[in-house]
Amino acid sequence: MLMDRYWEHINDLYDKIKSTQRENIIKAGKLIADAVDQGACVHICDSGHIIDSELIYRGGGLILYKKFKYNLSVENPVRKRDRSDLDTSMEGLAAYALKASGARPGDVMILGSVSGRTLSVVDLACEAKKWGLKTIVITSMSYATSVDSPHSSGLKLYELGDVVLDNCAPAAEALMEVEGLEPRICAASGLSAAFIMWSVTTVVVEELMKKGKVPGVLKSANYPGGNDYNKTYVEPRYEKEGL
Repeated sequence: MLMDRYWEHINDLYDKIKSTQRENIIKAGKLIADAVDQGACVHICDSGHIIDSELIYRGGGLILYKKFKYNLSVENPVRKRDRSDLDTSMEGLAAYALKASGARPGDVMILGSVSGRTLSVVDLACEAKKWGLKTIVITSMSYATSVDSPHSSGLKLYELGDVVLDNCAPAAEALMEVEGLEPRICAASGLSAAFIMWSVTTVVVEELMKKGKVPGVLKSANYPGGNDYNKTYVEPRYEKEGL
């Protein structure tokens, strides 16, 4: 069955992560723990492949992970015109987003793009580095090294990381060839990025505990008592102590 082949691919994917990414996962976890111990905040921006949802306000997750999301809304209801000759890249918007945010030098910015070329994420990584934020990037090195960057710097995400985590997804993302289909099926990066970031989380918890700091761990809001615990203990403590 295709399902059995898929399971084999996923097992191989996780085995590759465990054999190649252990050192950098530990580095990432220690970087976050050291920064938080000094009062820093942790921001997550992803191009849409799980991590900025998977880690945010989850049962068993850390309150200190905070989504970094920005957009631009323009109201201008003129008649429809051709935009093919216009620069619509929005490069530079990340600089304003950082200024408008609660980010500060010394914070940690976790950025995800499986291709490593998503313009908004690369732009934010460039600006975060200028601001003095520490950057942890999650990308597919197989994918990123096979494509060009649309950013004016010519850089891709892996070239902007203090720690680079390879999600080990193949170039073009999908895992499985199926006879009779031209595209492969079953994307890899979401599962692998989640696996990597929960692994990083175990290191963060362990390192903070070594420092005598107890991280704020959320309970499931839909489990009896969970929401009250989060609202009365975890959230107020995060606001006061950043943990």
